Amino acid sequence: MDRTTIDLWVGIFVALGVAALLGLAMKVGNLTTSNIGETYMVEAAFENIGGLKPRAPVKSAGVVVGRVEGIRFDTVTYEAIVSLNVDKSYQFPADTFANIYTAGLLGEQYIGLEAGGDEEVLKNGDKIAHTQDAVVLEKMISQFLYNKASEPAPATAVPAESTKTEDDALTENPLDDLVN
Repeated sequence: MDRTTIDLWVGIFVALGVAALLGLAMKVGNLTTSNIGETYMVEAAFENIGGLKPRAPVKSAGVVVGRVEGIRFDTVTYEAIVSLNVDKSYQFPADTFANIYTAGLLGEQYIGLEAGGDEEVLKNGDKIAHTQDAVVLEKMISQFLYNKASEPAPATAVPAESTKTEDDALTENPLDDLVN
């Protein structure tokens, strides 16, 4: 093979590698999946959203039913307001719970919707009243360490004084100590 053919093949492989990395980045960033049709928007307020990001999935029973549209900070209540776009084909009761979960131990965070029992359903612009914040691993570890540090130190065992009497000393065989 001549030099130009080798350079051409190297260029093709480099271009394929860059395209594969770009596709992987799009997949990891949830930018390629948008199989959601018409949606309605609901909001939920959380005190701590952890690492939740826009475009994170909204799931119910493990099925993706929507996406996080946006996150903003409310300066009056000091809470994070999360806007959720939910597919119109999925109707949830008005007393639905919105929880922030983590996929795996260190995976991405997503919103989990747990349906309530109300007859009335959520409509466009409604606010989900029942929410549960994200579990932040660093906060849990620091609370565990703080609780362990604040526990009183375990008492060390003090050896009991010998309660031998003179009669016990007379009946003991001094050779037993040598044998044992």
